[in-house]
Amino acid sequence: MTDPDAARTGFIAKHGLWTDEQHEAGERLSATIAEKDLREVRIAWGDQHGIVRGKTLTIPEFLGSLEQGKDFQFVTTIFDTTNHPIVPPFAAGNFEGVPELDGLPDGVLVPDPLTFRVLPWVERTGWILADAYFQTGREHPFSTRGVLRRQLAGLRDVGYDLVVGLEIEFYIFRLEDLMLRPEDSGWPPEAPRISILQHGFQYLTESRSDDIGDLLRLLRDHLLELDLPLSTIEDEWGPGQIEFTFEPQDGLAAADNALLFRNALKQICRRLGYHVTFMARPAIANLFGTGWHIHQSLTATGDRDNAFRDSDGARRLNALGAHWLAGLLEHALAACVFTTPTITGYKRYQPDSFAPDHVTWAEENRAAMFRIIGSPGAQNSHIENRVGDPAANPYLYLASQVASGVDGVQRKLEPGDPAEEPYASTQPRLPASLMEAVDLLDRDDFFRQAFGHIFVDYIVQLKRFEIGRFLEYVTDWEQREYFEMY
Repeated sequence: MTDPDAARTGFIAKHGLWTDEQHEAGERLSATIAEKDLREVRIAWGDQHGIVRGKTLTIPEFLGSLEQGKDFQFVTTIFDTTNHPIVPPFAAGNFEGVPELDGLPDGVLVPDPLTFRVLPWVERTGWILADAYFQTGREHPFSTRGVLRRQLAGLRDVGYDLVVGLEIEFYIFRLEDLMLRPEDSGWPPEAPRISILQHGFQYLTESRSDDIGDLLRLLRDHLLELDLPLSTIEDEWGPGQIEFTFEPQDGLAAADNALLFRNALKQICRRLGYHVTFMARPAIANLFGTGWHIHQSLTATGDRDNAFRDSDGARRLNALGAHWLAGLLEHALAACVFTTPTITGYKRYQPDSFAPDHVTWAEENRAAMFRIIGSPGAQNSHIENRVGDPAANPYLYLASQVASGVDGVQRKLEPGDPAEEPYASTQPRLPASLMEAVDLLDRDDFFRQAFGHIFVDYIVQLKRFEIGRFLEYVTDWEQREYFEMY
């Protein structure tokens, strides 16, 4: 730190915003920056959509932010996915219970020293995640990292910690035209024109992966330099469709790393003339839908053993795991806005598509929404949620799982029988659209209690604005269906 007195009296110390571990990590950063000879640090914040926003700071300015935080314009929290304000920006009382947003004053980004990285694809540049606060020291109630942190604290209160494995699919295309002409630079701009990078529909074929092996190896090296716990790189169904999986990690780190992973891939590939998309079902011929599967289990706080393992070796999940699964099932419909927040994401939910279409569970069955993995008594026994949209906000995706699972444990819910044929199940169907999912969340009391009315009302308002913009647009389907016939 540059000024010990300021460190004791600065915004962060005044409001008690760091743990002892963060203070210790913050004290080491000055030496790390000097050792790496860095010239700038990007201070980053994951917004309500899971999109990374932030500022690039010179080194003196960054070191000062370790004491005072960094001023930041939280007008970004009133934007939909393409930065359309969902409320009149300067109206008073736009959000009940959040008067700090009236007039759109500056807030404060508080860097988390435990998340500091050096970006391998940018010269002499560091990167750090931050939390969002108002100038009063109150955490921004729309901060999704804060939502997850509170759910994880509630889980720890009942004696457990979350363990998460990430399995994220995406597409890589070759960029042909960035569409940077003025007439293409609308709000939103035209999508880039692309070409296919490799042929598809040869699932897990070594030669398909080798077609783009040089690019995949570069991505691998950069991710490992970021200390991301990369496990496998896999060729998926569609042309240019890839899946990266990650080793199990704790809940907050998993969400932070998912945010960094998506941002890293898009930046690295863009610099090399490629386009990465995490859109669930791009409108491009011969493409297959993409998903994001969350693998989850628990450990007792202070213990590394899997708390879902049946010590008798009779079942794949013990009673705790069964209660957690039952909670996930109980709240699966209302959670869909958090697991699948885009209009396109619901077009994945088709029979025989490898994406679920009913709220079901099964043992080692990829048609089910929740797949139980691991043999009876195995240390790796866990639950895989196969419903997720790769564009989901990682903090909200995981927070919805924790809140639901804890409720199942506390109420000792039972999951019922597994589905033998999930696509033919009589269990409730997943929502057919984001519109239906938002209505389910709006009526749901559970997430209003778990996340707070203020936050749920905000998400509902945000998504209904996005839906309204979509419904105002005349699609190519409508043009073909009606223009000539009528």
